[in-house]
Amino acid sequence: MTISKEEVKHIALLARLELTPEQLEQFTRELDEIISYARKISSLDTENVKPTTHAMQVGNILREDEPRSSLSNEKALQNSPEKEGPYFKVPRLVE
Repeated sequence: MTISKEEVKHIALLARLELTPEQLEQFTRELDEIISYARKISSLDTENVKPTTHAMQVGNILREDEPRSSLSNEKALQNSPEKEGPYFKVPRLVE
């Protein structure tokens, strides 16, 4: 095993998780499998592989940025639970 139960306990402590003995066994086994899989991948020769951010060639579909009129103050505030003049009124969060 490449990861010990003590390491899994430490990870659980950092994540503020309480693990039962059965969960500790299960997660130790599962994390060990994940680490073993990552080791297999890191052993591959990727020298001539271009870095990618996505498995498929994708691009954003953006509309043209065209100026247009915005909402009026009245329209923007019409569903506001509280307003004060031309502004939204929100509860004070800082004393």
